[in-house]
Amino acid sequence: LTLPGADARKLESIERKSPTLGSKPPKGAVVLFDGTDAKQFKPGKITKDGLLEQGANTVRRFQSHRLHIEFRLPFQPKARGQGRGNSGVYMQRRYEVQIIDSFGEKASHNLCGGIYSIASPKLNMSYPPLTWQTYDIEFKAARHDDQGKKTADATMSVWHNGVLIHKDQKLPKRTTASPEGESPNPGSVFFQNHGHVVVYRNVWAIEK
Repeated sequence: LTLPGADARKLESIERKSPTLGSKPPKGAVVLFDGTDAKQFKPGKITKDGLLEQGANTVRRFQSHRLHIEFRLPFQPKARGQGRGNSGVYMQRRYEVQIIDSFGEKASHNLCGGIYSIASPKLNMSYPPLTWQTYDIEFKAARHDDQGKKTADATMSVWHNGVLIHKDQKLPKRTTASPEGESPNPGSVFFQNHGHVVVYRNVWAIEK
């Protein structure tokens, strides 16, 4: 459509891609899921097209580590709020980074990139649903003394689609509704199941 007296304009579609999409696990990394099987998870289910379903816990339990994941959210145009492709990745099953369709929304702790009930991301880096997105997380486990008393909070830095959205964020408590409470023990990586079709691929970790 060209209005009288106006120049013709052409709008080009731009497909954004995370710079860490398809990152290969470096030497020494623990490959948790590469599409061949789900043996590193319990329970672990794979879709017909070789993607990991939500609701999976790693068999391996971690203390401080770096985690790379790639996730894809469903297109649910009639859903609202927490009903739009809701999941989450939990570090040690204690601290959740929210995963949900938040494209075009204002940044919030309970939307994509938020550390649930603790901190909102510095900005909303969400891509549209059906687009592959990435989280790269540097997690530092809480420290405890010989009696099990916490002496230092856990912290994490989070890159969403290659952009730093949390830097050394302190985690003074477990996030709301997390499966496990804080303790000196290591914990699994957990992909929360809200009953939505959220899938994962290229999951690997480097223990610190």
